[in-house]
Amino acid sequence: MESRSVPLFKQLNPQYEWETDSLKDPAIRRRDWILERTRKRKYPARLLRYWFVYHFLRELSSQKKQGLKVTEIGIDVGQMREFVNTASQCHPEAAPKIESWNGVDMKVKRDALEGLGYSSLTEAKIEDAPDFLDKDTDVVILLHILEHLYEPEEAMSQLSSLLKPGAMVFGGLPSLPHFLVGTRESKIRANPNSNGHVSAFSPKRMRDLAKTCGFSLDFLSGAFMVRASGNRLEDQAWWLNFNLHFGQMFPEWPGETYWVLRKL
Repeated sequence: MESRSVPLFKQLNPQYEWETDSLKDPAIRRRDWILERTRKRKYPARLLRYWFVYHFLRELSSQKKQGLKVTEIGIDVGQMREFVNTASQCHPEAAPKIESWNGVDMKVKRDALEGLGYSSLTEAKIEDAPDFLDKDTDVVILLHILEHLYEPEEAMSQLSSLLKPGAMVFGGLPSLPHFLVGTRESKIRANPNSNGHVSAFSPKRMRDLAKTCGFSLDFLSGAFMVRASGNRLEDQAWWLNFNLHFGQMFPEWPGETYWVLRKL
C-alpha cells in the first residue's frame, strides 16, 4: 500500500451513494448480538455504526491494489467483522479486499470470535498500541471506543505516532453540541453509567483532536436525527435517507458521529 497521504473521498457526501441493502440483509438479523426490536426492521439505525465503517473500508479498498491490513481495537463479540463478512456476501463485487484483520480487546471472547476471520486476537488496551500495532497497518478501527477513555487525545496522539503517513483511523462515537461537552463529561465521570462512558465528544472536539494529534479529518457526519429503534419508520428507505442527510447537514445534533482520520 502506498504511503502517500491523500484524501480518501473524492466526493463531498459519499454516503448518499452507498448501497443500503446490507442493512436489511436477513443474514445479519440472525446474529445473537442484534437486539430483538432491531431484527424486525429493514433499515435499523443501530446498525449504521457498522454500515459506515464497512463503506469506509470499501472506499479505501477500491483505491488500493493489495488487501488492507486492518487492526480493530475494541472488538467485543466481533460485530464489525461479522457485518463486513455478511455485507460482502451481499455485494461480493464490491467487497473490501482484506489481507489481515487483527482484533484487540481488553477481554477477548474467543468462543464468540471463532470463525469470523480474525488473523490474530490480542488482549490489550488502546494505550498498549506500541506492543501490538504493526507499522504497516493501513486501517485502525475505533468504533465507540474513545468515549470510554479518560485521556482520549493522549491515546490518539500515541496512536498517530505509530502510524505511517496515509494510514487511516475509522470510527464513531456518541456526540453532543460542543457547549454541552464539559457539563456532560463532568456528570458521567462523577456518576458512571452502565455504558462505561467517561468522555463526551462533539464534532468540534473531533476536529480539534485531529489537528493536535497529527491527522487530517477527511470525513465527519452525524447518522440520524432520531434513532427510533424498533419503530416501523425504520422499514422505510425514505426515513433512512432523511436521517443520513440530516446527520450530514447537522452533525452537532445530539446523536452519533462517524469519522475518518488520515495520518499526515
